[in-house]
Amino acid sequence: MMEATDGEDLIRDPDQRAAAPPNGVINELLDVGQENNIQGQMEDFLGPQAEYNEEEEERKYYRRKRLGVIKNVLAASFGAMIVYSVYMGLLQMQLILHYDMTYREVKYSNLGLEDIDRKMLMGINVTPIIGLLYTPVLIRFLGTKWMMFLASGIYALFVSTNYWERYYTLVPSAVAIGVAIVPFWASLGNYITRMAQQYYEYANYKEEHVQEQKKLPKGACHRYIVVFQSLFNIIFNLSLVFAQLPMGLVLNDCLHRTDHILCNVKKCGAEVSGLIPGFNTTILEKLPPSMLLIQVESILMGFAFLAMIVFLVLCGAAYRPTEEIDLRSIGWGNIFQLPFKHLRDYRLRLLCPFFIYSGFEVLFAITGFSLTYGVCVLGLKKLWLLIVVYGLSCSLFSSLSLCLLRLPRWVCLVGGAFIHLVLLVTLMAFSPSPRDSAYQGPLLIISVLWGLGTALNKTGISTVLGLLYAEEKERLDFVYTIYHWWQAVAIFIVYLWSYLPMRAKLSILLVTLLLACYCYWAMERRLAQKVPYRLPRIPRPRHKVKGYRYLEEDNSDESDSERSEEDDDEEDEEQREEEEDEVRVVEEMGAEEREKGGHDAAAAAAAAGAWGADSPRARRRGVEGQWRQREDAPVKEGE
Repeated sequence: MMEATDGEDLIRDPDQRAAAPPNGVINELLDVGQENNIQGQMEDFLGPQAEYNEEEEERKYYRRKRLGVIKNVLAASFGAMIVYSVYMGLLQMQLILHYDMTYREVKYSNLGLEDIDRKMLMGINVTPIIGLLYTPVLIRFLGTKWMMFLASGIYALFVSTNYWERYYTLVPSAVAIGVAIVPFWASLGNYITRMAQQYYEYANYKEEHVQEQKKLPKGACHRYIVVFQSLFNIIFNLSLVFAQLPMGLVLNDCLHRTDHILCNVKKCGAEVSGLIPGFNTTILEKLPPSMLLIQVESILMGFAFLAMIVFLVLCGAAYRPTEEIDLRSIGWGNIFQLPFKHLRDYRLRLLCPFFIYSGFEVLFAITGFSLTYGVCVLGLKKLWLLIVVYGLSCSLFSSLSLCLLRLPRWVCLVGGAFIHLVLLVTLMAFSPSPRDSAYQGPLLIISVLWGLGTALNKTGISTVLGLLYAEEKERLDFVYTIYHWWQAVAIFIVYLWSYLPMRAKLSILLVTLLLACYCYWAMERRLAQKVPYRLPRIPRPRHKVKGYRYLEEDNSDESDSERSEEDDDEEDEEQREEEEDEVRVVEEMGAEEREKGGHDAAAAAAAAGAWGADSPRARRRGVEGQWRQREDAPVKEGE
């Protein structure tokens, strides 16, 4: 039974096998189904997704880019604010301590700190005069972002030298700050304006001129420049407020009474020659503990490092890498010369008096007015109050520059000049009595109004420069270098006039302000009449591996508007000769083909006729390809 059953099974198996396909066929069918399934999945994965919207993703991408630009502006503003808060706060505290005779005798009896302070201030104020020679080279070599980072590191170096107050620590660090001032401010001005240009590019990414990275249309990014410059000045001017924290929290408790400090002062205000004649040389009632001073300097050092990290991490690049290479590739000799050649532009020349007055008025507010009018009347303990009010006023009223979104660009500069003009005339007749607290209200009102004029002045100049050169990416560093170099020259002049009579200082300020207003009016009048201005031509970048790039044929002294027609004719003639040479080569190769005759010659003639619609360069490439094809033909036949 078992065998029969097996036999029956064996008899049935062939029928079953005939009815059912073999296992190999089943596997092949399964493989075919799996391949089709995988192919379908791959098509679904690689093909266009139904839920993917390219325009929406592109819009989100450029929105993130715009937010990144705003982050860069805020980071640069806060970084600069922290740097100058630390620098001015430490310098003020250091000068007050070193002025006191008791502190010098107890701490450093034979060191001569007062003489060190004079040389240190000389290094800070004199060194920037040569800034025009090296600032553009440094910015082009290091890049805008890295120049800001390096300059903030130099300010941190100055803070660190105060741990060990010696001639060989304080004076070299002060000279280093003098070297870094003009590059730092030129980089900041360049960076803020460049961010406005980038924001416009990211906001209008669909425009053809943006996609092809062409020059921006005139006036395209003006509103962004106004907003970003206003935002920067609102944040930066708070540095005047935070700089008073070391004095308000540490030194005020150690100062003598006002009657003791001002006991020998007989007159204040406009009648004074110098700063405060008769000011007591002993101003500290008790010496601050050394450990407390070390703690304060350590906190300031920490904030200086924080500013460096902000510039390094949070600030993005101002230019694309290819643009950075192009900016350097015009030659270091041209980079050195171009700031001087840009002074031939009458717009910059006529703005120079305003640049000088901008340096005058800020330093006069911090030193001349605050000391000769404020400290002389209210005492040294109220110095921090005057400067805090001035800083808050500058920060708050910097937002008024947003009115340039609707009003002409001259409103800020003319408004600030009018306010300062009235205040200068008032100060020339104002001589308050020493140690009279009744003048505190008027002095605070003058501080507020002077801060209003400073806010309109500083923001207005930066904005006007940005509006005039908004479309010139490659000129921004030269323009802002000239601006801040003239400011540095003005600060040096203020350093020299410290012993002049107060009315002489006010007269210099008044004359400079009137001259600046007249020159600015002349500039706007020329622009309204469309008088052409002269801009030096920036040579085309040439990436060559050989030295002496600045000796090439490009002449940066030549203006774009004055470019001669002879150069254009020479270029056209060279291009025409090149095209004739290419056509001659094609004709010669065609003649050689016709000598061989046959089908190949006819084919070559037909190919040359087809290529005739293209450029001569394309025809030459076509004939050369035909030659290569014929040379390879015998080889293929032999194979």
